[in-house]
Amino acid sequence: MTLAALITWFVTAAGGICLLAIWLVEYDQKDAATRLPRTVVSAHGLLALAGLVVWSAYLTSDASRLAWTAAVILAVVMLLGLIMAVRWIGVYREHKTPSVVLMPAGARGPVSETPVPPERNLPVPVVVAHGVLAAATVVLVILTALGAGGQ
Repeated sequence: MTLAALITWFVTAAGGICLLAIWLVEYDQKDAATRLPRTVVSAHGLLALAGLVVWSAYLTSDASRLAWTAAVILAVVMLLGLIMAVRWIGVYREHKTPSVVLMPAGARGPVSETPVPPERNLPVPVVVAHGVLAAATVVLVILTALGAGGQ
């Protein structure tokens, strides 16, 4: 189960890196403001990385304190992720997919284009997969920590 937790953690991290890259590419302060605070995004990623390091240390040492430390870090990461998910859902619902814009003959671009927050461009399947894999990781880490605490 410890190896399964490590694998799901890595796959979840890969999805998170993909989402972060899209968000950073789309992020432009002169366009619509983001609803995801940079501190929350940064803390989410850095704490997830720190938890992964602690979990890797647990795998090499088998010290139950490290498993519980990783679980607590992961709980904070999960809370930050849920905050971002709620904000993302609000942006996703508020800014519908742009409809087809008719352009007059000879025009070089859309007649009116309203800027949208960068998180509106995050692909729904990647966001959902990231959340599902994160939940699986949390469950696996807690189950492993419970087993590690009983030894």
